Amino acid sequence: MRYFFFLTFLITASLSSQTKYELIDSKWLGNRELKIQLPRTYDETTEQVYPLFLILDGDYLFETVAGNLDYMAYWSYAPDAIIVGVNQKGSRSKDLYISDEDYFPLQSGAQFYDFLDKELMPHILKNYKVGSFRAIVGHGESANFINFFSFNKKPLFQAYIAMSPTLSPQMSTYLSERMTTAKDPIFYYLSTANADYKENRESIRSLNTKLEVIESEQLFYAFNDFESQSHHSLVATSIPKAIQHIFEIYAPISTSEYKESILPLGPSDVVDYLKKKYATIEDIFGVEKQILLSDFRAISSAINQKESFKEFKDMAELARKHYPESLLANLYLGWYYEGAGSIRKAIKIYQEAFVFDEIDGIRKEDLLYRAEQLKAESED
Repeated sequence: MRYFFFLTFLITASLSSQTKYELIDSKWLGNRELKIQLPRTYDETTEQVYPLFLILDGDYLFETVAGNLDYMAYWSYAPDAIIVGVNQKGSRSKDLYISDEDYFPLQSGAQFYDFLDKELMPHILKNYKVGSFRAIVGHGESANFINFFSFNKKPLFQAYIAMSPTLSPQMSTYLSERMTTAKDPIFYYLSTANADYKENRESIRSLNTKLEVIESEQLFYAFNDFESQSHHSLVATSIPKAIQHIFEIYAPISTSEYKESILPLGPSDVVDYLKKKYATIEDIFGVEKQILLSDFRAISSAINQKESFKEFKDMAELARKHYPESLLANLYLGWYYEGAGSIRKAIKIYQEAFVFDEIDGIRKEDLLYRAEQLKAESED
């Protein structure tokens, strides 16, 4: 029943987004069909931009990637994204052709590479609101092909999802060298399975031994070796894992993050952690994310545990910025004044909450009641 519900949600989510087919005329390939899914929030009239996911083998990978991204964006585990699939049915072998000498794209493979680089990407950037963060997805031979884009001095993509890649000779060496010398953040996800094609599995595991030992602050690497999966079935398991890996910092504060990263901090560093988390999200993914209410709750809990109530002043400023119409800022500012012993100011702030909107289960009556309590206590 769980699997049926999840599949139903993915299909429904995908249908509720703006999905369309488009033909692009290429001087190298002729007409090539694209599948394009725009975010639920997509609006030409705003300045908002979105990450891009370019999917090779779009004829069979697109729906799975698009459904998972839409699902995770719905729950704030990933940003809304523009998703473009390149259909390769009937042309896959030609598109992914590489040289037997240097093992780089040759002839029809070079034409396909140029199509992606010089025609498709400029077309997408011109016609859609793409931001600075871009990912590319492949499976099997196309998962090998996407790696060629990482060798550019200024790569088009910051994230690579390589599911059971059929690695060409020397690719393992080229990739490990590239990842070692990366000067900008690069996300790389790799997967195989115990029932994967034997040659794929052996070369992928060998590549993993090279990548997992790289010490670089710029490389964000994840690897999965699935049990009870095959070359084809691992796709459905790999994609959510890959998305989760890429957008780990984007996701809401988890229980493990709270215990391992926040609680050990000094009292004055807790709010800074929240600020840095969201600044990093904007810096890497190019999107300004509203601080989640669940993250406000997590940081508030840490402040209370540390009894560092002066930090609630900064929390009030963040709340006013991200939820300006709500009474959340009044709550935090009231806690700050209470902790500082400024009872009259706390009473006034709680009373002023009456003109703001209720939020996250916090009622106006609760703040007004607290103001009356403080009045009574101060008169005793």
